[in-house]
Amino acid sequence: MKLPIYQIDAFSDKVFKGNYAAVVPLDRWLPDSLMQSIATENNLSETAFFVKNADDAFDIRWFSPLTEIAFCGHATLASAYVIFKACNDLEVIEFVAKAVGRLAVCRMRDGLIEMSFPQRRPERLNEIPENLISGLSIRPQEVLISQQAYVAIYETEHEVRSVVPELNLLSTLAPLDVVVTARGDHHDFVSRYFWPANGGDEDPVTGSIHAALAPFWSERLGKPELVAMQVSRRTGLLHCRVQDDRVYISGQAVQYLEGTIEVPEA
Repeated sequence: MKLPIYQIDAFSDKVFKGNYAAVVPLDRWLPDSLMQSIATENNLSETAFFVKNADDAFDIRWFSPLTEIAFCGHATLASAYVIFKACNDLEVIEFVAKAVGRLAVCRMRDGLIEMSFPQRRPERLNEIPENLISGLSIRPQEVLISQQAYVAIYETEHEVRSVVPELNLLSTLAPLDVVVTARGDHHDFVSRYFWPANGGDEDPVTGSIHAALAPFWSERLGKPELVAMQVSRRTGLLHCRVQDDRVYISGQAVQYLEGTIEVPEA
């Protein structure tokens, strides 16, 4: 069975930056084990699969090389990029995912693609796991928790860039990942994201966690619109807007690869 595949660099306007995602459009769902095998073979941060449904929306699922992921921002951006490129007259599309519901995605005039996510504001954490503190080479000022990750707050961007994670310790915090963040020197805030239990060592750019980071920094900085930089080795730029119970995350994307994969018949 032959399937189309695209590799997109999301949250960047240049290849080899941002976060890489594979996108595999489907006519019907494949068995979960086959989709996981494809994602493992791709060995990218995520592989997104989508199927157009009866409402003209797209049911979407995301797989890391290790497991299915409940919510992924950069692979949603990558999937939208593929659909918009194929359908020049489309301005708005809608994805549907089990964990986060309906996600509207708009093509903006400035080249950005804007995604509407549910707000996932982090909460205070009374008891900080010892393996979280031991697993970060620099002790954070405070730690919060979201539905997706522990959120470690630092004083400076330099500290965020300098943190060395002890991945074996952080993997014991599963199913949660760990994001480290601080106010930025040249952007409103910066972050890095570690997810050894769910996908890999350090994720290059993590759109989904900004549904938690943007509300936090919006309140702390007193502004509804923010520009964020994920300061991984590849880096990625995210435009964030907090409004009511939604977080709007915008970014650019660029295609690296278009091809065909051949897998066993499902």
